[in-house]
Amino acid sequence: MDEGGRRQRKPTLLEAVVAVVVSFACIGIGVLALGVDVHIPIVIATSFVCLIGRFLLHISWKDIEEGIFRGIHIGLQAILILMIVGMIVGSWIQGGIVPTLIYYGLSILSPSIFLLATLLICSIVSLATGSSWGTSGTVGLALIGIAAGLGVSMPLAAGVVISGAYFGDKMSPLSDTTNLAPAVAGTTLFSHIRALVSTTMTTYIIVAIITIVLGFRFAGGTLDTSRIEAFQKLLAAEFDIGLLGFIPPLVVITLAALKFPAIPSMFAGVVLGGIMILLQGNGLGTMVTAIHYGYVPALSAEIAEAASPEAIASMLAAKGVTDVNPELARQVSEMLSSLLERGGLDSMMWTVSLILCALSFGGVMERCGFLEVLLEAILKHVKSVTGMVVSVMIGCFATNLLVGDQYTAIVLPGRMFKPAFDKMGLHPRMLSRTLEDSGTLTSVLIPWNTCGAYHASLFGIPTLEFAPFAFFNYINPIVAIILTAMGKFIFWRKDTDDDIITE
Repeated sequence: MDEGGRRQRKPTLLEAVVAVVVSFACIGIGVLALGVDVHIPIVIATSFVCLIGRFLLHISWKDIEEGIFRGIHIGLQAILILMIVGMIVGSWIQGGIVPTLIYYGLSILSPSIFLLATLLICSIVSLATGSSWGTSGTVGLALIGIAAGLGVSMPLAAGVVISGAYFGDKMSPLSDTTNLAPAVAGTTLFSHIRALVSTTMTTYIIVAIITIVLGFRFAGGTLDTSRIEAFQKLLAAEFDIGLLGFIPPLVVITLAALKFPAIPSMFAGVVLGGIMILLQGNGLGTMVTAIHYGYVPALSAEIAEAASPEAIASMLAAKGVTDVNPELARQVSEMLSSLLERGGLDSMMWTVSLILCALSFGGVMERCGFLEVLLEAILKHVKSVTGMVVSVMIGCFATNLLVGDQYTAIVLPGRMFKPAFDKMGLHPRMLSRTLEDSGTLTSVLIPWNTCGAYHASLFGIPTLEFAPFAFFNYINPIVAIILTAMGKFIFWRKDTDDDIITE
């Protein structure tokens, strides 16, 4: 009964479809037509669904509110982890950890294995930063410039950059989507990452072999190392680069492998990052500021904004760098400044607010019964685990296609299919893995999706031209389906309940 004494009812399939179509229209128009962030369109869609539930289905506001709270509850751990991730990124950049990983990553470049090296470098940087966009827009862009000098096809180079960037984004505990997927599915971060290993690493090996084979065509090319050396010298001028920078990531990875809880394991990374900041010669104030607001580029920003080549040469000479062309130094500094100016607790508030909006929407959709009705219609003929996985992947891809936002492509299908996965006895990390195998990876393959549009604008290459070479992004879903059909790497709820988050 609602507050007026009217009996609440279950929505019809037509009502459920209307609710979804109108919600998708609100979000799609906001993101694609108006070019605004997805938050307020989701709020508008949530309000629309609330009105249908309240006045058409006669669900009390108290019940709708409880649905919102239940939806948010499952994301609380992810929100805390994301806040810690922001602190990690800020401290790891200020402490020279991320610059160290980039510095040594660039050292593995070789003409004979350029494509493989590009894949590895972008993977390393994206793992370290948790950002596919940041990786593509900085190191990736530089590598595409190097590829042009080798005569490597630009769409091919862009596809390999994207493959590496999205591998790191998908596997990094610092990534927002890697935290969002387990939050929606109801499992823990490290359980989710362990589940990703089976499909992701299998795909990564396949992609690595493809890059090796394709790379044979360019083995005789001459590599222009000036840009790479400029990257490394400017990094070394702004930070103390050394092997100590590998310790914090190794500690966090080890704790994850030993199945320590995610929050204390990740916070250990913040502590170690803070220590590294002090070892870089910074004070306590700088350490606290970096953890809160992120790293503010120093030398690279000054060079990027310098008024003349002479001023740049003077800055470089003061740091002992005398053999880098001032104009090249400016170009590289602009890229470095863009890559490194990130992190901090405050930087995660955009994503945290998005998660709150998206989970509220999912909670209302679930409480009003729309997800249940849609799921019954979709899964009427799905009787196998493979069918379930394929259904989730289609749902994620369709959401990316219709809404143009990868976050919604994780949240909406995740909330829709969670009850079905639970009913079948599958572990929640099976759902979280599938959400990332499709929702995260297929977003960049769609021209009007925010991810596809960003990379097309960044590289100056139409999405449909580099999409065939983004091997990792479309092979991974295929591999996941094949492994599931073979009965491999299927996780059941009865295997372990330690890493299941109950609502």
